[in-house]
Amino acid sequence: MYTTVMEWQRTLLYRDGTLERVLEPGRHRYDDKRCTLIAVDMRPRLLHISGQELLTLDGLSLRVSYALNWQVIDPQEFTTGAQYPEQVLYAAVQDAARRAVAGHTLDELVADRALLVGDLVEIATAVAGLGIRVDGLNARDLMLPGELRRAALETVLAKEHGRAELERARAEAAALRSLANTARLLEEHPALLRLRTLQVAATPGTQVVLDPRERP
Repeated sequence: MYTTVMEWQRTLLYRDGTLERVLEPGRHRYDDKRCTLIAVDMRPRLLHISGQELLTLDGLSLRVSYALNWQVIDPQEFTTGAQYPEQVLYAAVQDAARRAVAGHTLDELVADRALLVGDLVEIATAVAGLGIRVDGLNARDLMLPGELRRAALETVLAKEHGRAELERARAEAAALRSLANTARLLEEHPALLRLRTLQVAATPGTQVVLDPRERP
């Protein structure tokens, strides 16, 4: 009987329960009565580790999701090293992430999200003998507890409210300065007030009430 191994695969050929050889890409003949084939995908893979509850150095709880890039480099070790190698890899990322987050405060982690990522050497050591290569780990989502999110929102709103009040105060101060300058100018030059009165009186529909105590 024949089997075809694709370019991205390696196939383990077991004869009577014992590994005989690893089949490379191509067409191969084998005895289907005595042989068992196990195909292993050698392409890069992405493992999602979602919603991890982690404690910071200052005792606060974070919820972080990760994405791990990894690849099988030894199909025999990957098949025989553990019953569920991906679960071992998943647990290794969890442990590394817990240790990474536990070593820093919340402010440090928010300021530098690279601190959320565990040590890749530590992860690689945990899966040694499983035929796996770890290529990269990224922290994708960081969610703060509800209380911290509300506190952060209140801080932002307070800052914006303070800025609005400052701008309002600046506008009022500018208006007062303008009124003070106008009053001083009219006091020094009374004729300007009469001139302004005549300008207003020239506007259609405007009523001007003159103080009989004022004399031209």
